[in-house]
Order: sequence, then structure tokens, then C-alpha cells
Amino acid sequence: MARIEIPVEKFMTCPHDLWNNRWFLLTCGSFEKREFNTMTVSWGSMGTLWNKSFVQVVVRPSRFTFQFMEKFNSFTLSVLPESHREALQLLGSKSGRDGDKIQDAGLTPIPSKKIESPGFAEAELIIECRKIYYDDMEPSHFLDYELNSHYPERDYHRIYFGEIITISGNQSYCFKV
Repeated sequence: MARIEIPVEKFMTCPHDLWNNRWFLLTCGSFEKREFNTMTVSWGSMGTLWNKSFVQVVVRPSRFTFQFMEKFNSFTLSVLPESHREALQLLGSKSGRDGDKIQDAGLTPIPSKKIESPGFAEAELIIECRKIYYDDMEPSHFLDYELNSHYPERDYHRIYFGEIITISGNQSYCFKV
């Protein structure tokens, strides 16, 4: 897929559509060492904090990707075209502990431009991030008790903030003047 580099200040998207409807592949590890994992994510945010452009993702400690998020200092978020919906569903339901789910999904890992974690050749958007902060969800801080319904096993997410290092995507993600 043809992607161009998009300066952060020119990045244009509908974040709610990406998180809720399109979904991302969160990938963490080392492309060079062939030590990485990916998972489909649909919860997160984008914005500015500490004068840095960031992406925030959440990962449950029970997920195989969690160990990669703990070990490596970078991650990517990739958006695939709608034609890859089945791959997103497979990568969100099957664990990398059980085999090569990336190969099973028919995706091609590629090196990132500026970080160690890979993206995917099939992606129409790749956001490369360097981890800058993490925190653990504290259920006693939920002001809306109904949020606990997302945690019947009490397996609360770890929250990761990644500074956006570079973005590459097709023209539809670039603000035009």
C-alpha cells in the first residue's frame, strides 16, 4: 500500500470512527529480531499531553502482547482497509502464544521508519510511537460504577501513552490546505 509521511500537525482523522469502527492493530517488539506480537484494539485515545502528540492504548496483563509492551519501548498502531476485517477479527480473538497468527491472518510485517516495532505492508495508516508513560487502572477511581462491567474477571488494563514519532498513511489522512 502506498503511504506518505504525514507531519503530526497535518494528520487528520475521525478518532471515534477509527477506534469504534475501523480498529487498530497494536504491534510491539522488534522487527529486526523477529520478536513481536500484534493484537486488535478498539479502546484508546489521541491528543496532546505534556506538549507532546500522543496515542494512549490499554492492554490487559493477560494478553500475550502485554509482555512485549513491558519489554520494548515502542509500538505501532496500524489501520487496515476494510477488506482486511477478517484479519482484524482473527488478530483480536486468537493469541500469539498459540502460533503465528500474523501469518494466519495473511499480513506482511514491515520495518518501521523510526522505531523498532513493525507495521504492516497492508496498512493504510501506521502511527509509530515511543512509550513515555504507563499507569494501571485503579477500579476505586471509577466514578461511573457501570465501568466495572467491562471487568468481570477484575483484569484491569495497563494504560500506555506513546509519543507519536512519525505517521505514514494514504492521502485521506493528510489535512489539505
